Formats: sequence, C-alpha cells, structure tokens
Amino acid sequence: MQEWLNLHGVGLVVDGDFGPITERQVKKFQTLKNIGQSGQVDQITFEKMTEPMNAVLSPGAQAGESFADCVVRIAKLHLQIHPMEIGGQNRGPWVRMYMNGNQGINWPWCAGFVTFLMKQASELLGDAMPIKGSFSCDSLAAQAKASGRFVKESNAIAAGLPDGSLFLVRRTSTDWTHVGMVLGATSGFFETIEGNTNDEGSHEGYEVCKRVRGYARKDFILL
Repeated sequence: MQEWLNLHGVGLVVDGDFGPITERQVKKFQTLKNIGQSGQVDQITFEKMTEPMNAVLSPGAQAGESFADCVVRIAKLHLQIHPMEIGGQNRGPWVRMYMNGNQGINWPWCAGFVTFLMKQASELLGDAMPIKGSFSCDSLAAQAKASGRFVKESNAIAAGLPDGSLFLVRRTSTDWTHVGMVLGATSGFFETIEGNTNDEGSHEGYEVCKRVRGYARKDFILL
C-alpha cells in the first residue's frame, strides 16, 4: 500500500508497516480523491490507487493501425501516466509490471519496458511481435539481427527510421546498455520515449520520460 500511495505523491517510507503514519496518509489520499476517510484501504481506495496503471493496461484498439503506430500510441499513454520507481533502484509496482514480477538492483527495466509495449500492441492487434522481446538489450539486438531488423548507426539516417523503431545505446560492437523507442527522427537527432532513464538520459534512471538523442553510438531495430 505504501508504494501505491507514494506513486500519488504521498511521501512515506516503504517499510511494510501499516501504522498510524500510513493510516494518516491513506486518509489524506482519500480526501484528495473525494472518497470516505476511513483510513483503511478498501476496494474503492485501492481502485483509485491503481487507476493510472489500469489506464495503460486498457489502451483500446484503433482500426487500421500498423504495429508500429500501435506501439507508439501505447508508449505515449505510458508517458502521459509517468511511471516511475518507488522504494529503491529498479523497484515498485511499475517495474514489477514491466519485468514480469522481478525488481531490484539486478533488474534494469528499459528492455522490459519496450518489450511490454510490444506485447500490448501484439495482443491488441492479434499480430505476432516483430521480435520476441527480452529483459536484455543484448538479446534484443541479437533478435533484431536474426530477423533482419537491425540497423547499424552508419545506416540509420539512410534507413529513414520510422516512428516506433527502437534505439540501442552501444557500448561495444557486442554490448548494448540501454534501449528505448524512437518517436521522430531527423538527420541530426531523434526524439524518444524510454524507461529506466531520467532527464540526463541515464540508463539507470527512475522513470519513463521523453528525451532527445543524437545518433552517435546508437544502433536501431525496425518494427
């Protein structure tokens, strides 16, 4: 409950103890949401707590959408809700959703985020995912190479990256450290939506946000 409260800006130490301080903050949350001030997390209160996540889990289908267009629309919905970590590095309800229940320092979630978006689009459209998806950037790159969807940095501008492509931050020719979604590509830069980052573009950030990036040390995956 403390994690969910903190996602709504109710500052609590996440210690698992439903004591007087947590009860007081539940009442504060209930007041903000115009529901009965019981101090208990009943069904209505919990539904209000989880409302943002439920919104991104029900994006709805749109007729005639391509896979890439659907992924972009879903990504924008996630961005609007602004998922973030709660309770420590790579922790909290959003991280667990993107990472199939996993969380913690050893579970960076940028690849889990884009994989989750692809799975949502696949389920909505009834289409197979272009690549299988993974929690690993290196695995995503390998899948893209195997399916002919991998684009090297040197070919990226000529390829005319469409919205919904994925970018990979390259450390070496066989190692990628971060992944996100391309929104608008020009000859000099591209906009993104990405998870597990921040305003500085870190690959160990804490939120889903929008960034602007250059092409240097980036490879790409076409969806």
